Amino acid sequence: MSEPALKLNTEQVSADDLVAAVHWDGRGLVPCITQSLEGPVLMLAWMNETSLRRTIDEGTMWYWSRSRNELWHKGATSGNTQLLRSLRLDCDGDTLLAVVTQTGSGACHVPGEISCFHRELETHTRTAAQSVGADR
Repeated sequence: MSEPALKLNTEQVSADDLVAAVHWDGRGLVPCITQSLEGPVLMLAWMNETSLRRTIDEGTMWYWSRSRNELWHKGATSGNTQLLRSLRLDCDGDTLLAVVTQTGSGACHVPGEISCFHRELETHTRTAAQSVGADR
């Protein structure tokens, strides 16, 4: 028997209400987890209010580059753009989740990697059944 699908309860809010509900850190930033519409988490980046509003207004992902100290339009130089499909704010108001359609070769700047989360701890790659069998 399969597990029942989890259904998220969603509260629809206006763009202004979403921006107003964000709890910005001391630098005026909030982390944004970016996930592919197909499912995989692609990356984590930072947004300020300007990048968040541009993302909402333009429908493509804008971030704040902490290393360059400037706005960053994802894909402007690489062509690997991200088209916004949905945007959520977590219950604490301190993390955004953007669901995107990723174009080009992927989100990660590492050649050949689609997701920035391409490293996985070896011990966590085993299934629960393998773990139980290995302990006997």
